[in-house]
Amino acid sequence: MAPANCLHRSAPNALLRNKSTFVCRTSALRRAGGGRCPRSRGSVARVVAKDYPRPPLDVEEVYREAKALSQKIKSFPAPAKPLKVVVIGAGLAGLSAAKYLSDAGHKPVVLESRDVLGGKVAAWKDEDGDWYETGLHIFFGSYPNMMNVFSELGIEDRLQWKEHSMIFAMPNLPGEFSRFDFPDIPAPWNGIFAILRNNDMLTWPEKIQFALGLLPAIIFGQKYVEEQDALSVTEWMKKQGVPERVNDEVFIAMAKALNFIGPEELSMTVVLTALNRFLNERHGSKMAFLDGAPPERLCQPMVDYFTGKGGELKMKSRLQNIELNDDGSVKCLNLVGGEKVEGDLYISAMPVDILKLLLPEQWKPMPYFKQLDGLEGVPVINIHIWFDTKLTTVDHLLFSRSPLLSVYADMSTTCNEYKSDKASMLEMVFAPAADWIGRSDEDIIEATMKELERLFPDEIKADGSMAKILKYKVVKTPKSVYKAIAGREAYRPTQRTPFSNFYLAGDFTKQRYLASMEGAIFSGKLATEAVLEDLEQKKGSASSTTGAPELVGSA
Repeated sequence: MAPANCLHRSAPNALLRNKSTFVCRTSALRRAGGGRCPRSRGSVARVVAKDYPRPPLDVEEVYREAKALSQKIKSFPAPAKPLKVVVIGAGLAGLSAAKYLSDAGHKPVVLESRDVLGGKVAAWKDEDGDWYETGLHIFFGSYPNMMNVFSELGIEDRLQWKEHSMIFAMPNLPGEFSRFDFPDIPAPWNGIFAILRNNDMLTWPEKIQFALGLLPAIIFGQKYVEEQDALSVTEWMKKQGVPERVNDEVFIAMAKALNFIGPEELSMTVVLTALNRFLNERHGSKMAFLDGAPPERLCQPMVDYFTGKGGELKMKSRLQNIELNDDGSVKCLNLVGGEKVEGDLYISAMPVDILKLLLPEQWKPMPYFKQLDGLEGVPVINIHIWFDTKLTTVDHLLFSRSPLLSVYADMSTTCNEYKSDKASMLEMVFAPAADWIGRSDEDIIEATMKELERLFPDEIKADGSMAKILKYKVVKTPKSVYKAIAGREAYRPTQRTPFSNFYLAGDFTKQRYLASMEGAIFSGKLATEAVLEDLEQKKGSASSTTGAPELVGSA
């Protein structure tokens, strides 16, 4: 179930009124040995789009672990009678739970409050038939459970893999970009090589001080990474003696991309977790775009999979309240409109903010549920702008390093669904968004155009005198993924609740991939594993046997 207060609008803009003819003359970006990509002013625009083969992710240990968990779920003894498991929410966590429940021979019934699949990856079609999305969704090679889902559904060809690079705008050099190109050599050497040969963003002394600051994470591993949750990125930097310019050059962009907030708030555990994945997995930082809108290209295949095995999906089925038995366990779900839904078991895959609103009063004082008070969603705004001309761009995700924008991409180049050789559609994440979520769409577009003028100085002017806006969409999500500020790990619940017939899924629950699409997929898988293990334990207790299968990755 996605946040009910996700708002999406389109509107005409004053910039559309100027219809004067403009011929786009600008330069092509050229690769510069892993360093800067300069523009040579005055040359004709040239855009090179190229997808790359799927990387060999199967050899990575984390991929094999994810595959083993899928096989473990399928290997549980087939039930004599499938249990009806009601899953609340058709986002990635809920659909993942339903998919794996059906693999185990049970019958998931998924309730979705809206008329669109995907939750935080929802998307809609406008009056012209063009998709617009809740966010700019990137699929990393370090998403092993997500990659297994694509493989298990037979839709791996829907991922458009890009060159193994990270590309950052240069704030002091408008229109220029700096690249970190990862050579095809084993990790961590590919990442180290990419960092060492880029001299645009950090000096050698800064690289050395940054590396020394990271040494404890390398030496002490995951235990150290988890302990840093008490510190924000900025606090950790001061403690480790990392120069402030590393924050300006790297961590601001990284924090906004990871959790839509600044490094002064973001838990250092989040950054170290990402760096750990990128440096320890050869293809961990390699990125792919989905070839179309997530509800259609990813979520619908998941629905087709579990409904093909006897499961159900009920759209426009909004939960009104959870009705309890005398012992506090779930009796049934009451929907808006009066329908009652009963099941043998229940899994909530609602966002944490919606879950808190719908918790039964009897549950709220309990320590397990009380801890949810420490979690809340972070606001984010996603913007689509269709222009009347093809902009000079790169076939990749770009880190804007601007005050208002996090990351962006020209989807007419990167994604088949939006492909166009004649006109660009830029999709951008506007973050941090707390001060802007209540502002008008017109204000947000005006501010965005000022940022785009800096990123495309030869092609876009804030006053609309160059590239013209044909239309735009502003999608506001006041409560998105949980806000991973310092100290939040202590508030994240496990998938098992105090009640034997009620479980939780969602990226906010305990799993090592934090607030991400991978975290959502993994949480649904872990909730299913918990259900199956508990059922086996009950059967074992009934037949006087002991022991239960080891729980994989729930911590």
